[in-house]
Amino acid sequence: MNAATTPVGHREDAVSVDTGLDVVTGAFSYSGKAIAKALLGSGRQVRTITGHPGRAPEGSPIEARPLEFDNPVGLAESLAGATTLYNTYWVRFARDRTDHDLAVANSRALFHAARRAGIRRIVHVSITHPGIDSPFPYFRGKALVERALAEVDVPYAIVRPAILFGGDGVLLNNIAWLLRHLPVFAVGGRGGYGVRPIHVDDLARLCVARGAERHDSVTDAVGPERPTFIELVRDIRDAVGSRARIVCVPGSALPMFARLVGTALRDVLLTADEYRAMAAGLADTHGRPTAPTALSGWITQHASELGLHYANELDRHYRQSPPSPPVGVAPDRSLPAGGVEGRT
Repeated sequence: MNAATTPVGHREDAVSVDTGLDVVTGAFSYSGKAIAKALLGSGRQVRTITGHPGRAPEGSPIEARPLEFDNPVGLAESLAGATTLYNTYWVRFARDRTDHDLAVANSRALFHAARRAGIRRIVHVSITHPGIDSPFPYFRGKALVERALAEVDVPYAIVRPAILFGGDGVLLNNIAWLLRHLPVFAVGGRGGYGVRPIHVDDLARLCVARGAERHDSVTDAVGPERPTFIELVRDIRDAVGSRARIVCVPGSALPMFARLVGTALRDVLLTADEYRAMAAGLADTHGRPTAPTALSGWITQHASELGLHYANELDRHYRQSPPSPPVGVAPDRSLPAGGVEGRT
């Protein structure tokens, strides 16, 4: 898939009325927060539908409503009056009663509610290399959601990042934390599989730009650099001054190591499917960049902050957590600074 935008079709009647209001799913989380900030900065009003309405910071300009997939009438009411829906909803891995099949059904319900509510355009954050026949539920589910979006008859833009960095994300931060605290860092195989990261603010700006267009499109959201994974780990190690030894282990053994460390941290570091998908090249693309921020420069600039605190994924999404700071305000530095969520 070329990283340049691929027009899918053109609808002359799209965005005929602009209310000045947009809806963002999860505007108090990671990529959703960045999109909401970009929209507010461009003069738009923002409403969010979220599974964590209690995270709304005091004085936020964002109206928060619950994301109720099992209440189609209420869902449509929460979307009513908006011009564009920016959808970042997804689940990283199956947990408890939530899995990727349910996430596909929920996404379909959201798109149909958007159509009933009169939403004029949907900008959907997907993933690089989705595939209906993918052996990985994450990528297969993302492809099914893209199909559902194309079938709902609302003008759309699909934006496909691979790996995100910047802001208060997880992945790079936690690699740095492990390198700061452990004598050995394990890499699956030879680590020669590529990654194509994009800064979360670049992703947000790209989404807002696609929201202003009228034609259906699919865009790979990728930055200018394509390091291999082992190069990425070495760059982070050097930047933070770690003396950890990077050891290549059989790919089949890496999920076991990740599970052991994750158990000690009460978190999920890396699933077997996540490693296998990355090793299969699904976090890389060959097309031209669609975002300007270079990962290497960002790592150097934020080296003093990376990995000072561990960012617990389960705490963020499944356990109680404090409200996030208002959009546009820098996060409390007691929280993990920098880093990346591998998925949105």
